[in-house]
Amino acid sequence: MNLPSNIKYHKEHTWAKIEGEIAIVGITDYAQEKLGEVLFVDLPEVGDNVEKDNIFGTVESGKTASDLYAPVSGEVIEVNEELSDSPELVNESPYEKGWMIKVKLSDPSEVEELLDSESYKKLIE
Repeated sequence: MNLPSNIKYHKEHTWAKIEGEIAIVGITDYAQEKLGEVLFVDLPEVGDNVEKDNIFGTVESGKTASDLYAPVSGEVIEVNEELSDSPELVNESPYEKGWMIKVKLSDPSEVEELLDSESYKKLIE
């Protein structure tokens, strides 16, 4: 299982890669593996606000539909448009090409509440 150490993890299986005041957000390798083949991703619009621990979208697979929980709060400044035509990118590359949204952090201190890769690994074992 791929758990990069340069990103932070939310207990509900989303991740945030912090680049200055921007968080790139997606679902973890563990989550995409449990979901199976991702068929559709429903994401917020640019300009929407997301709140940490609240639902910001949905991912649907052949098995189920799952809510996506925001690891941080802030304004959505970019949405990965490629996922509307190629949702399988979430399975193929959850931390690179399969990212979902970019959020301008409203409270950077929230990042400190997220899990590091070791803590997340213990959570899912």
